[in-house]
Amino acid sequence: MTELSTVRWGLLSTAWINDAIIPAIAMSPRSELIAVASRTQEKVDKYAQKHGIPRAYGSYVELLADSDIDAVYISLPNSLHAEWIVKAAQAGKHVLCEKPLVISLDEFDAIEAAAREFKVVVFEAFANLHHPSIRHALEMVRSGALGDVQFINAWGYIRLPADDMDNIRLKPELGGGSLWDVGVYPVSLAITFAGVGAPVEVWGSQITGDTGVDIAFAGQMRFANGVTAQISSGICSPPSTGLVIVGEDGALELRYPTIPLHVSDQEMEIEHTASSGGNKTIIIPVTNPYQMEVDALAACILDGAQPVVPLSDSREFLITNLALYESAKI
Repeated sequence: MTELSTVRWGLLSTAWINDAIIPAIAMSPRSELIAVASRTQEKVDKYAQKHGIPRAYGSYVELLADSDIDAVYISLPNSLHAEWIVKAAQAGKHVLCEKPLVISLDEFDAIEAAAREFKVVVFEAFANLHHPSIRHALEMVRSGALGDVQFINAWGYIRLPADDMDNIRLKPELGGGSLWDVGVYPVSLAITFAGVGAPVEVWGSQITGDTGVDIAFAGQMRFANGVTAQISSGICSPPSTGLVIVGEDGALELRYPTIPLHVSDQEMEIEHTASSGGNKTIIIPVTNPYQMEVDALAACILDGAQPVVPLSDSREFLITNLALYESAKI
């Protein structure tokens, strides 16, 4: 619990995904966006003016030194997440960081230690895992509506512009690659719905692009409870995302389980097929998952609530991604 009534936010970077978070903070009843930082003052001044953000800092260090800021949203390249999560924690700031939280176990151990030492919440930004469509499907699985789950299939694909060779997703030194980008969604969904932590066995295969990162990835997982999952991802493919969960007594299908930005303001549908026959479409009302994750972090800070995506889950996601990449090297 805290005496604060409103969480005051700062943005570390001016990345495009901020277009989802800025309105989410504005809609959140207990949040307020007061600052943004970039690497140059000229750039951040223009950005702050465009988005109506009161304070603009020409360095990340300056923003972290602002005592009025309670939490930061980090949307930097993957390779910089660990460094700035730790620095934010040391400055007493709570953290919402874009997925993947980090890309190595050493980095994970460092941020976990910093969060514990400086008593801050560090929260991986899987907005989709907050969405009622995912929560409803998860409750159906946990309640036994499908019987024992046997198989999970999850995928996510995007197409990067062919001429965008400077995209950070194509740079190995910045933690690029399809599995680290859109692939973390199907991996996290498979682990979440299997319900027993990281898989006990994985197999991975990748297609490597000209820059050395995986532009497409396919993986298979076996979990301790016997569930098998298949995942795939790509960054040079037609856009597509989906989730299928098959149990002995029924199946669920979600068309947009990653809740990409262009459908975050639409109704969602869950297709439920029962083995006894008949299909049922479950309509999930419009909900902004980015606001939900902002609200969730505010609840952690203001009310002492537990994260929807705790660090223990983020560790399982990371371990699995690393194992899939290791398998793909063989």
